[in-house]
Amino acid sequence: MDRPYHVPPQPAVRCDQTGCTVSSAYGTWPDRKTCKAANITYPTTEEELCKAVAYASEHNLKVKTVTKFSHTIPKLACPSGSDARLISTSKYNSVIEIEPDRLTVTADSGVSLRELIDKVEAAGFSIGTSPYWEGVSIGGLISTGSHGSSWSGRGGSVHDHVVGISLVVPANSSERYAKVIRLEEGRDDKLLNAVKVSLGVLGVISKVKLSIEKAFKRSITYNFTSDVALEDIFMDHGKKFEFGDITWYPSRKTAVYRYDVRSPVNVSGNGVNDFIGFQSNPILISKGVRALEKSLEASKSESGKCMTADTTLAYKKLTGNGLKNNGLLFTGYPVIGNQGKIQTSGSCLYSSSLRIDVSCSWDPRYNGLFFYETTAIFPLPRFRDFILDVKKLRDMKPERLCGIDIYNGILIRFIKGSKAYLGQGEDSVVIDFNYYRADDVLTPRLNQDVMEEMEQMAFSKYGAKPHWGKNRKVGFFGVKQKYGPNFDKFLEVKNKLDPKMMFSSEWSDEILFGREGLKYDGCALEGNCVCSEDRHCSPSNGYFCRQGLVYTQARVCRFSSAKVSMA
Repeated sequence: MDRPYHVPPQPAVRCDQTGCTVSSAYGTWPDRKTCKAANITYPTTEEELCKAVAYASEHNLKVKTVTKFSHTIPKLACPSGSDARLISTSKYNSVIEIEPDRLTVTADSGVSLRELIDKVEAAGFSIGTSPYWEGVSIGGLISTGSHGSSWSGRGGSVHDHVVGISLVVPANSSERYAKVIRLEEGRDDKLLNAVKVSLGVLGVISKVKLSIEKAFKRSITYNFTSDVALEDIFMDHGKKFEFGDITWYPSRKTAVYRYDVRSPVNVSGNGVNDFIGFQSNPILISKGVRALEKSLEASKSESGKCMTADTTLAYKKLTGNGLKNNGLLFTGYPVIGNQGKIQTSGSCLYSSSLRIDVSCSWDPRYNGLFFYETTAIFPLPRFRDFILDVKKLRDMKPERLCGIDIYNGILIRFIKGSKAYLGQGEDSVVIDFNYYRADDVLTPRLNQDVMEEMEQMAFSKYGAKPHWGKNRKVGFFGVKQKYGPNFDKFLEVKNKLDPKMMFSSEWSDEILFGREGLKYDGCALEGNCVCSEDRHCSPSNGYFCRQGLVYTQARVCRFSSAKVSMA
């Protein structure tokens, strides 16, 4: 795929005389607080990685691993303590070893997903699944449970394709304060099931070994149609199409079914997936879109948001949502291409010095898109009723959901049951939806109560698990109970590998244990609490704590021109 010319994303870590600051790719963390560390090291080999861990172990320092990309939304990479150290894997990315006879590939943890896919494809093989966004390292993506969509084979979660991991952990003085443990599927399953999805709290991943398969192509057709009977169709769709997904635009009453199946390598077609949301955008357009959305928010213009949603959906239909026949333009369905060109995208990541007026649309340096992302993993039997509840909420006033449909609607994907302790324990359905985030933490959002009710429906009413690399803080409340005995198994391994809790921090513990903090004025606006009093919303702006419209146990911040006591 040709790479557009653009401004590359900014580094995740920037250091000066006072220390180092870690930021997310979106420019801020959920709590808007700065993440600081004393210093950072950039190992290039496993030996250097061991030395970095050993130094921290010997001197009883807190450590966090950071990657090149930093697209994780929760503050998992933020350490505790003024003397904490960072270990970056951004330069630990030179080794990719393919074993054709064993159908495996082993890569340094800092290798980017795109580098790994291209190397495997060049050798005549394919990786069975990946997340849709390629701006991740191989170590980072498995640590947070990243996934594509599939109920077939090993399934849609990348960690379920892991057959081996090397992990650097603290050790005693006789072992020079650090050691490498090498885990293999079938031999070390208890440890491997913990390390596959570790949130970075067990040690530093050194190498990842994935299963691969003979190269194949995929054939994709998008069917833009009505969302009638979506609740009865989704399961058959997930079973019939190996890589199928569904994008649901509830306010537009539209469902986009992705008919996505594998094809033999000798079938004609050199198509690529250059998803619209991950393409480079002119900086002026990104700023303009953000300015428009802020204006619509300030004027509470639901009709303006719905017009924008209509325009966005029409453009996606016209362009095949970024699919390109023969790598150039979208000319019609099906689009057939190699697995490595179809499974993931992220062309806005790639840079050239020849042009500097385009970037990823969310690049924080240019005041472009700024959003929340809610991602919930449902046990399969509960998902139908969630769809019906959202339809009830939508049917009360469809225009209230146009803010979701401006982005990507509700993306519905399918992942297989996992043995990973912090993975999905059964065949599941995953939803993602993005929505406007205000510049100021105390500025409420138009129709934010609808998004909050959907969020609480998912996590509270239907017991969905959060994606570890996404979500606002409220998505993690009570998460420990949702994993049951597997959570205790994970903690048992953690206590064994990291008894001094070197790799834990107040920030990662907050997510891992789903801890709720003290409530404060406006805490519900950023999803740091569920409101129980009006002051947790924004009464001065007319937003009061109310019960949900469909899920009446939900407590949401709703705009009202007159204050009424919460039911």
